Amino acid sequence: MDSFVHSIESRKMETRPLAIRVTRFLLLLAASWVVMTFTHEMGHIIGGACCGGSLKSADLLPWHLPYSIFEPDPFPLVTLWAGLVIGVLAPMGVALVTQRDWMWFIANFCILANGAYIATAWLSGDRYLDTPKLLEHGASPISIAVYCLLTIAFGYVGFRRSCVSALSAPTKLETGKAQTMDEQSDARKSPVAREFES
Repeated sequence: MDSFVHSIESRKMETRPLAIRVTRFLLLLAASWVVMTFTHEMGHIIGGACCGGSLKSADLLPWHLPYSIFEPDPFPLVTLWAGLVIGVLAPMGVALVTQRDWMWFIANFCILANGAYIATAWLSGDRYLDTPKLLEHGASPISIAVYCLLTIAFGYVGFRRSCVSALSAPTKLETGKAQTMDEQSDARKSPVAREFES
């Protein structure tokens, strides 16, 4: 009977970290979507405002397609490219500064999503999306293609690495590091605090 209970307990210990990893992964995906839509659209707003455009309407809510409308927009190419560039560089800059795995997950998602959005918008031809607007205002198809290739290639590699890392079970080395950190934390505690915990 003891071995049966031990077997159940060890299965619980194996599935609990998996459930935590999957939940964390889903939360990271949701956060990534919010960051991507916000930084991309704020890039358009910053670009348009810096070029003297007059913002008529904007919606930044992430659960539908955010948008910003400038009338007049003296430099629409700057407004359009600013969303693409800031939407990639802002999250990447934060990830470079913080050096946290979860922030790299978000940054890699933003890089991939911006490139995939521009590529699919190009294929769809929907006149309200960024790629047809870029082409309408004189952007070079080569520059758009280069942007798509770079962001999709680098974004895919980075995002795949981030996904594997987020969903992988902790290695013995990582578990050992966590135990060492716990031991160091215990060593800093007073003898009274250690006795109180045990």
